[in-house]
Amino acid sequence: MMAGTLRVRRSQGALSGMLLVLLGIWGALIPFVGPYFHYAFTPNRAWDFTAGRMWLEVLPGVVAIIGGVVVLISRFRPAAVLGAWLATLAGGWFVVGHLIAAAWTRIPGAGKPVGGATRAAFEEIGLFAGLGVVILFVAALALGRFTVVAARDKVDNEDILGERGAGRRAAKTPEPVPVGATSATGTFRRAAALPTAMVPVFRGRQRTAAAHAAAGRAAAEADTGARGRGR
Repeated sequence: MMAGTLRVRRSQGALSGMLLVLLGIWGALIPFVGPYFHYAFTPNRAWDFTAGRMWLEVLPGVVAIIGGVVVLISRFRPAAVLGAWLATLAGGWFVVGHLIAAAWTRIPGAGKPVGGATRAAFEEIGLFAGLGVVILFVAALALGRFTVVAARDKVDNEDILGERGAGRRAAKTPEPVPVGATSATGTFRRAAALPTAMVPVFRGRQRTAAAHAAAGRAAAEADTGARGRGR
């Protein structure tokens, strides 16, 4: 039963995995395409690969994509849980990464939001804090689904094990030979099942010799009797 519960249906993490992949793609690409419509942190230039964008946006975005793919395609429960944890780390880094970079100068900063106060709030939500919170939420849902064995999973595993056991028993059961079969295999099996008897080769000769011996003894007795009457 323990080995059976490690297997999960691929559809169990399909929605969560797909959402994590899409959110990871958004987080990794938006700093490079956002400047086209003035939705970015400085520098406000498209496809400008800065160290801050690589560490604070591209890296967690790629990790979220990897975690989402694992959750999406895995049928092994521990692997799916690992993918969900990777997405959780990516979401957490989106939330706190640029805050740590602002306080710790060794990590490159993300720059400053472009535009006024309203646009800056939306940029903060869509590029860092809000994106990270959504990734954390979806990853937590995936963790909840994969760390709890539902009753449906037990039923599915029991059905699979039962089908495998029936297949093994069917493989071990010999195939019956149909009545009147004309195949060579059926003929051989029926012939092997028939009882065999040892037939003496010289049986007729043995009976002939015994008959001759009996006739000889009868003739000798008759001759002895005749002689006794003659005396």
